[in-house]
Amino acid sequence: MRKLCGFVLFWMGVGMFVGLHLESGFWIICLIIIMMIIGFNLFCD
Repeated sequence: MRKLCGFVLFWMGVGMFVGLHLESGFWIICLIIIMMIIGFNLFCD
């Protein structure tokens, strides 16, 4: 289950990164980085 949650969070972060052209802001970038880090850690553990 942790791998699935990590996988989903990581790809949500990637999708938000791709969607940056719609709206760019400091909080969006922070959220993307946090989601990618948490997702990667959950997937790899």
